[in-house]
Amino acid sequence: MDDKLKLTIADKWIVEPANKFMQKSTSGGIILFLAALIAIFMANSQWADQYTSFWENNSISFSFNEHILNHSLKDWVNDGLMAIFFFVVGLELKRELTSGELSSPKKAMLPIIAAIGGMVVPASIYAIFNAGTDAAHGWGIPMATDIAFALGVLYLLGDKVPSSLKVFLTALAIADDLGAVLVIAIFYTDQLSIFNLGIGLGFFGLLIISNLIGIRNTIYYGIIGIGGIWLAFMLSGVHATIAAVLAAFAIPTTARVHASYFRKKFEQLRERFLNIPTDNSSPLLSQDQMNCVEDIKNLSIHSLAPSIRLEHSMHNFVAFFVMPVFALANAAIPISSSSEGLSAVTIGVTLGLLVGKILGVFGLTALTVKLGLAKMPVGMTYKNLFGLGLLASIGFTMSLFVTELAFDINLHPEFPGQAKLGILIASGLGGLLGFIILSMVGKPKK
Repeated sequence: MDDKLKLTIADKWIVEPANKFMQKSTSGGIILFLAALIAIFMANSQWADQYTSFWENNSISFSFNEHILNHSLKDWVNDGLMAIFFFVVGLELKRELTSGELSSPKKAMLPIIAAIGGMVVPASIYAIFNAGTDAAHGWGIPMATDIAFALGVLYLLGDKVPSSLKVFLTALAIADDLGAVLVIAIFYTDQLSIFNLGIGLGFFGLLIISNLIGIRNTIYYGIIGIGGIWLAFMLSGVHATIAAVLAAFAIPTTARVHASYFRKKFEQLRERFLNIPTDNSSPLLSQDQMNCVEDIKNLSIHSLAPSIRLEHSMHNFVAFFVMPVFALANAAIPISSSSEGLSAVTIGVTLGLLVGKILGVFGLTALTVKLGLAKMPVGMTYKNLFGLGLLASIGFTMSLFVTELAFDINLHPEFPGQAKLGILIASGLGGLLGFIILSMVGKPKK
C-alpha cells in the first residue's frame, strides 16, 4: 500500500495549480489588473456602448411590502458586492486594532501619521484645482490607497525590500481604509432616513450584545448582518458599505477554545486516532477513525475566532471575484474621449494621488522621524520610504469607488470619466516608479 497522497488528474493539473496561484500574495493584484485592462479595452473598442449598457441598463429588483430595491447591475456591484469587500476590510481593521500593527500607540503612531498625511495632502491638492466648481465634491477621490495593488507591487520585489516595509505599508493602507470609510460615512451620504438608520443601529447593538454574551455562530452573525444592518442601511441612505464595516466590528475576535486547551486536547485526539486498529486492505477510514477526525475538525473550528475564520474564508472570494467584477464594472475609462485635453478634475486627481501621496506619506513621516516624535522601523530608510510613498499613490479600487459616490452623473456625466482617467494615470505611474525605485534601492546594507 502506497502511503503517499493519491492525486487525481484534476487535482494534479487543475486544483493544485489553482490553489498555489491563489495562495501567492501577488495573485489578487494580477487578476485585478487584468480585469481593469479588459474594462479599459472594452470602453475604447467598437463594443463600448454595449459594454456600458450591460452594466448600467440591466437591473435586478427585490420588493417587500411597500419597499422596493431596484438597481442596475453596476449599482448592485457597488452597493452589494463591495459591501462584502468592506466587510473583509472591517475584519482586517479589527484584527489590526486588537492584535496587529495598530494595536498599540507605539506601533501605530507612524503608519497612522503617514496615512493622515496621505489623505489630507491629496485632498488639498485636488481642492486647489477644483475649489468653487461643480467638481469640488470629488476631493475624497485621491485620498485612497489600493492595498491589493500596492502590496502586490511590493511583493513582486520579494527579498529586495525589508519585511518592515511590507508591514508598514499594510498598516498604512489599513489606517487609510479606516479614513476612507469615515469619509464615505460623513461626506458622501446624501439622503438620510433616521427611522431606517435607527433600525440598522439596533441590529448592530444586537450583534454587540450577542458578542458579549458569547454567541460564536457565524451564520447567526451573517443573517443579522445582511438581513438587518446592511438592508436597513441601504434603505436609510447611508452607504451600505458602512453597514458592512459595522457588522465586521461586531464579529467576535476571541475563540471558544483556548490555545493551551487546544494543544492538550489535540494531543489526546492524535493519540486516540493512532491507537485505533486499522484495516490496511481498505483505503477508507473506519467509523471510529471518522469520529475522531470529526472531533479534531470541531476542535480546530472552535479554536479559531469567528472573525479570523471569516477573514480567511472570504479572502479569496473578495480577491478573485468581488474586486475583479468591480473593476470590470467601474474601470471602463474612454481614454479617446479625454484626448482633447486634461480637465481640472483629471489634473486634480492625478497630482493629488501622485504628488500628494509622496508629500503626505513620505514628507510627513520623514518630518515626524526628524523631530524625534517616532523612530523609523528597523530596516527602513528614507530612500525606500520614498518608494513606498509612490506605491501609496496607487488608489485604484477605493478611488474608483469614491468617484461613483462623489458626482451626480445626471448633472455632470463627464466628471466620473475625467476622474477615472486621473486615477489610471497616477496609479500606473506611481506603481511603475515605485517598483523601479525600490528595486534600485534594495535592502540597506548591514
